[in-house]
Amino acid sequence: MTRHPHVWMGLLLWSVFGQAHAAWTTNMAPGATEVSHAVFDLHMTIFWICVVIGIVVFGAMFWSMILHRRSTGQVAAKFHESTTVEILWTVVPLLILVAMAIPATKTLINIYDSSESDIDIQVTGYQWKWHYKYLGQDVEFFSNLATPAEQIHNQATKGEHYLLEVDQPLVLPVGAKVRFLVTAADVIHSWWVPAFAVKRDAIPGFVNEAWTRIEKPGIYRGQCAELCGKDHGFMPIVVEVKSKADYDTWLGERKEEAAKLKELTSKEWTLDELVARGDKVYHTTCVACHQAEGQGLPPMFPALKGSKIATGPAADHLGIVYHGKPGTAMAAFGKQLSEVDIAAVVTYERNAWGNNKGDMVTPKDVLALKQAESK
Repeated sequence: MTRHPHVWMGLLLWSVFGQAHAAWTTNMAPGATEVSHAVFDLHMTIFWICVVIGIVVFGAMFWSMILHRRSTGQVAAKFHESTTVEILWTVVPLLILVAMAIPATKTLINIYDSSESDIDIQVTGYQWKWHYKYLGQDVEFFSNLATPAEQIHNQATKGEHYLLEVDQPLVLPVGAKVRFLVTAADVIHSWWVPAFAVKRDAIPGFVNEAWTRIEKPGIYRGQCAELCGKDHGFMPIVVEVKSKADYDTWLGERKEEAAKLKELTSKEWTLDELVARGDKVYHTTCVACHQAEGQGLPPMFPALKGSKIATGPAADHLGIVYHGKPGTAMAAFGKQLSEVDIAAVVTYERNAWGNNKGDMVTPKDVLALKQAESK
């Protein structure tokens, strides 16, 4: 027996959308924190109140339309005012609103109570990455998109966490109250992790607070939720939650790395060492704008290959990277990168893509510039 083409099309659509529907839900996710559970519970409370109101209102409407229709000989009542009705439809909605406002107010107070935190983390949004600073711990780092460029340009199969993976996740301990101090260095961003029920705008010159207490270890993902420029979709948030012991181990390792990085400033670097390190820094920090081969995206992002900056005086090149260029999209990296990484990326740019200047900028040069700026 042959089937009509429309039947086959219907079966195909059913198989596709039927499977998609199995994994698709319309409700909020409960989340993984105290705040997210409170928000979910509030949502469900208000939802069921609305369901009851809907049943009562539509029930009264249908009851009136069916039992009091003209075909049964019903005659409309002739009255214009009723003090009882006026009181009822004023007082009843007021009581409903008060009943809804009480749990909503409790939840809002809880959401904004960031006092008595165990850990304070400064979150700073940049175009287009996040900077995390563990206050009082001497640990800070940038978190950059880790999705390979080949996937972004459709030259490779997209991974499971496409555009939601980073080189260095924010690491937190389970069970601790963490306070976030959210700000931005350039334009408005928004730090948003749905599983935490945390979403705070990052505004230059302002600090917004939020907090969380994660209940179980795992990896939680979010994104910038405020349109912040051409790479807005490329600044994900990844939070890795560890046990208290594993977190303490991680924190100790990061402190050791920070101490070693300071020691590297005084090291006598070779050209090859700086170029190798600069290659990594460039492809993490600069590649989005100036492209993998230094060809740039003119006119907004000029090419570095054969440019007057990358082939001119080293001091001028360092100054552009350190201070940025006002009036353009070139950001100032003096406060974003370490002395070692600034020196490495400048050296790399001066010796990559055929520039071949053969000179180098050392971390000591960057430190000298920084000290001169602070005077």
